Amino acid sequence: MYMYAVTILVSLVFLHILLKLWFPYFVLDCLYVLKTIAFGMRMSKYKKKQPFYTILDCFLDAVRRTPCKPFIIFESRTYSYMDVDKQSNKVARALRIHTGLKQGDTVALFLGNEPCYAWIWLGVAKIGCATALLNCSIRSKSLLHCFSCSGASVLIVAEGLKDVVEEILPALLEQDIAVLILTKGCDTAGMGSLLDKFEEASDEPVSAALRAAVSRKSPALYVYTSGTTGLPKAAVITQERLWVATFIQSLAGVTSKDVLYINLPLYHSAGFSIGFAGAIERGLTIVLRRKFSASKFWDDCRKHNVTVIQYIGETMRYLCNTQKKADDRDHRVRLAIGNGIRADVWKEFLNRFGSIQVRELYAATEGNIGFMNLSGKLGAVGRVNYIHRKIFPYLLIKYDTEKEEPVRNSEGLCVEVLKGETGLLVSKITEKAPFNGYARNLQQTEKKRLRNVLQKGDLYFNSGDLLRIDEDNFIYFQDRIGDTFRWKGENVATTEIADILSMVDCIKEANVYGVRVPDHEGRIGMAAITLKEDKQFDCSSTFSHVASYLPTYARPRFIRIQSQLDITGTYKQKKVKLVDEGFNPAAIQDPLYILDEQEKSYIPMTQKTYSLIASGQMQL
Repeated sequence: MYMYAVTILVSLVFLHILLKLWFPYFVLDCLYVLKTIAFGMRMSKYKKKQPFYTILDCFLDAVRRTPCKPFIIFESRTYSYMDVDKQSNKVARALRIHTGLKQGDTVALFLGNEPCYAWIWLGVAKIGCATALLNCSIRSKSLLHCFSCSGASVLIVAEGLKDVVEEILPALLEQDIAVLILTKGCDTAGMGSLLDKFEEASDEPVSAALRAAVSRKSPALYVYTSGTTGLPKAAVITQERLWVATFIQSLAGVTSKDVLYINLPLYHSAGFSIGFAGAIERGLTIVLRRKFSASKFWDDCRKHNVTVIQYIGETMRYLCNTQKKADDRDHRVRLAIGNGIRADVWKEFLNRFGSIQVRELYAATEGNIGFMNLSGKLGAVGRVNYIHRKIFPYLLIKYDTEKEEPVRNSEGLCVEVLKGETGLLVSKITEKAPFNGYARNLQQTEKKRLRNVLQKGDLYFNSGDLLRIDEDNFIYFQDRIGDTFRWKGENVATTEIADILSMVDCIKEANVYGVRVPDHEGRIGMAAITLKEDKQFDCSSTFSHVASYLPTYARPRFIRIQSQLDITGTYKQKKVKLVDEGFNPAAIQDPLYILDEQEKSYIPMTQKTYSLIASGQMQL
């Protein structure tokens, strides 16, 4: 018996070694599949419940289990699960009485990050209504556009944003919209106060009958795309889709014992769906901050014993750019969940702040496919998994950046790229992986639907993102379609060029894009940059650097120096305005340079040079 046990033990050790050598990611792949299947089984269970079991129901169960557990820590105050529940009851009752809201209606929130965001959303959900999460940075025409997209009949506004809404108030009143400010009184005609109504309302539980007709396909949220390519679109997030977003925390390894730090805007899917709603699914504690602050980040984490952080866009790089301190590794953070971290920043982040498990992911607010990197492979957003791909079919197809459309063969079908090549990610639209589209925007919804991909009549979601799969089946995000341009017959990926420019000693940030040149095909490379503190633009060393790292066609021909780069509320670089302004010195106040091959340097761009290019006398 003893020898038998020893034999089994030795065999298991040997098997473990073989798996490590030949199939190093086998265990992680199995874990990914098992968690996906487990979540699928949970969803099937929820679907069978009548009415559908929602995130709100999950919250109410958490209140019953752990009523006194801290749910939200904000500045100097702590709110338990029961506190938030009672506040949301007040919201539900006040809105029913004073606005006449009923099941199926929509309420728009125009707020920054604060605890009432949570209980207002929960209160709205308790009466069976959907919520539109408006970006609190938008103004005027864009604000009115976003509000109108949702079809909301009520607009709830933070006190500090009252003046912004007053600009569009006449248009809102024409549509008979109830505009409510989070104050105890309001003397502006056409606006009403809301805090006083909340305080007067009872905090007794609200009847579940008020939301009895809510189904898995009912809208839970309207979340807006960043608007980097025009006016924002309102992605429809159904009750079922919201559940899918909450699964990300579970997949990453978050538990109910964790403390999650949310400093991303709650109007964005990362902050709300993955962060806030995911916290409800896990039953954990949230530390909420009004906005991201690199200088306060680690102090907050230490003060509140944060164990899980979120990141998006450039926030990780901002942390790495802060002054080094002796206590950089003095924290309890074990997990970082997000997307958009460059490989070099990832490496620097780990070296400086310790062995934090970074869960880089790929997902889109309105998309029907997602990946997560569980292995810690630098730069990757996930790994191809056979079973996952069978359940949620996807592929990378060839894309013509000049024509801005997929490449098709003689039969009119799309062409799949080879392993190692960059291609457009498309995912099949199925019952398990639906695409719900954009509210009141059939044209934009249809643009994201791609037909006849592998066979006539099939239907796929066009992600608009270029990805690459390497020989080890790791998946890498390359660029967005709008961020890739073609010059001299070659595709140029802006993210790659920006990474290389950021290596130059004097350059702090770089935003790369393509601009049109008269009488030239395609678009030529241009970069808007910011300089490091106390640094001047080094024309010759920048030229030497790009000449060493980049082929001629990929080198930014023009460089524009700005005091700061324009970014969206979710830390994505804006390019549309830069592209439109081009490289005409007469239209640009910023310092402007052109690459000069003969001088082996960047030299100041003059109006005379621009005229020679525009007239065709100077070829690029």
